[in-house]
Amino acid sequence: MQMKKYIFMMYLSVFFMSCAPVLNEDLMKRGIYNFRLSEIKQNPESNTGRLFILGGIIVKTTVTKEGSLIEAIYAPVDSLGYLRGYETSAGRYLAIYRGKELLDPLIYSEKREITIAGEFIGTRKGHIEEMEYVYPLFEIKDIYLWQEYMGADYYPSYSPYPYYPPPYYTPYYYRHNPYYPDQPHYPGRRWWY
Repeated sequence: MQMKKYIFMMYLSVFFMSCAPVLNEDLMKRGIYNFRLSEIKQNPESNTGRLFILGGIIVKTTVTKEGSLIEAIYAPVDSLGYLRGYETSAGRYLAIYRGKELLDPLIYSEKREITIAGEFIGTRKGHIEEMEYVYPLFEIKDIYLWQEYMGADYYPSYSPYPYYPPPYYTPYYYRHNPYYPDQPHYPGRRWWY
């Protein structure tokens, strides 16, 4: 009987750990996560100083005099900070990290996914190629860098199982790869972690 209780408690703890927020719990409770980026850009004065929880796909990271600056494509998140997907018209934002250490551009590189808790501090003009663009600017209070995914052409040499093309058998690295074209549930794929 004691063993069953122990096993049940183990499963329960694993379940609750898998449902933990990705950022600081206090920030997650205080932050606003259900919003559109366009709403912030339309009313920058009324949103200044507010804490937002937002996801994104990194376009580039640069180290500046004021800190590490991330440009990202906006992706909404759920109440735990997990990415819920993104639309092509979602827009871009800038996020500045003024911590003691820098966010290394080789690690926080293009196409990596992030979730941040950021205080909105205003807008900043910039360019996307030759087009002028107004970016919402956030100061990062907490950041989570999602695990990097391997490309769709990745075939592990150590697998003891033969490869059968879809739909007969879809290997793990295809089912969970954001760039695999037959993946109907991308990009809101974080629910099984």
